[in-house]
Amino acid sequence: MAERSGGGASTTSDVLERLGADARSVLDANWLGASTLPSRTLYPHQWNWDSAFMAIGRAHYDEVRARQELRSLFNAQWANGKLPQIVFNPSVAEDAYFPGPGFWQSSARSADAPRGVQTSGLTQPPIHARAALEMHRSSRDVDGSREFLRWLYPRLVAQHRYFADERDPTKVGLTSFVHPWESGLDNSPAWDRDLTELVIPDGSIPPYVRHDLAHGDPKDRPTNAAYDRFVYLAAHYRDSAYDDRGYPDSMPFTVAGPLFNAVFLWSTHALAEIARIVGADPNPHHEAAERIHRAIGEHLWDPETKRFCALDVVRGDRSAENTIVSFMPLLDPDLPKDQIEAIVAHLHSASFHPDRKISYVVPSYDLLAEDFNERQYWRGPIWINTNWMLHAGLRQHGYHSLADQVLVSSLRLVATSGFREYFDPFDATGYGTDGFGWTAALVIDLIERHPANDRERLIEQLVAS
Repeated sequence: MAERSGGGASTTSDVLERLGADARSVLDANWLGASTLPSRTLYPHQWNWDSAFMAIGRAHYDEVRARQELRSLFNAQWANGKLPQIVFNPSVAEDAYFPGPGFWQSSARSADAPRGVQTSGLTQPPIHARAALEMHRSSRDVDGSREFLRWLYPRLVAQHRYFADERDPTKVGLTSFVHPWESGLDNSPAWDRDLTELVIPDGSIPPYVRHDLAHGDPKDRPTNAAYDRFVYLAAHYRDSAYDDRGYPDSMPFTVAGPLFNAVFLWSTHALAEIARIVGADPNPHHEAAERIHRAIGEHLWDPETKRFCALDVVRGDRSAENTIVSFMPLLDPDLPKDQIEAIVAHLHSASFHPDRKISYVVPSYDLLAEDFNERQYWRGPIWINTNWMLHAGLRQHGYHSLADQVLVSSLRLVATSGFREYFDPFDATGYGTDGFGWTAALVIDLIERHPANDRERLIEQLVAS
């Protein structure tokens, strides 16, 4: 393992302490006063599930700011329960990021959008109930945490109701997304088929400038062709006044994904636990969790490939792409044994377990695919947030050795290349932006949730690797 974490040497005894301290410095440098930027360069606003991940990590050392992170996000919640993908910073110029508030026009287009704050019209995976529960579990101020959960609980209920009612057009128990940006894995090959088959009318893509290319190598970012499709879908949803009642027929892209629904299920279990903590009835959430569990197994599991696959809601067929989203149903505590074993075997396969002497797990796309790219956004690199979720799922089902491999790989990547957005699975080169918030936050959480009496073994694995 390379001996640096953002610069400087680390000895066996202080490697975890240095990583944790450097991670806290990243989060604190990105703090704006009410929320945390994902990075100081590429992402100048507040992002939906970024904030959830950052609140989880920050809660280990600054509970007040961690709660404020979620308060700031939920203060921008729409009247229909939608939690926006982006909450715009009014001090940032319109042309500093595309698409900005002038593109989305959320409050002008939808009566549900908040009037006191500008947001995008999309949402992201509903991991927030799980984040709130993890924050409560690590809390030292239990009374303050319980008070915060009382404030947050009805807002979480509204968020979950939105996904269950407005985003399940075929009423099968799955929630869906209408844009790859909502998936959390914007550029994943899991959406390639649907994006490639889009019919885009002439003149329907508004002129735009890609600000992401000013802060990152174009080789790391989505192609211009992919971005055209992203912009078209966003403009189409905007022009429909963000009305979910007419879809899926009105939306050219409607997908129910394994990651999105597994996160929804994981958070629904957390919402039941939060209900107990605040004195509410958990039974509706248990019932909702059972519906989601059944629907994931019935509609997203492909018995031929023994994989969970994204479902095109309109056509009713599954994608064939072999990506990291297929592993995320491990977050389901009731996942059948045969499906757990299939996922674990797939994780161990040459498609996701590099066999080079120096390598890392888990890449975001099949290593054996012809279009695998170790440096391009969601098309091969490793991301710490997906590793964090895999670590949680594996430990939940008793696969502690494999979970430790994921954990050690994650920490090695950061110790080698710093708090980057994503990483090369072969040589740990960091790509995307630096000083990336959720990388820092989840490093803190991975360290803190590791049993204190087992830290020495973890250090030994890190140094030995």
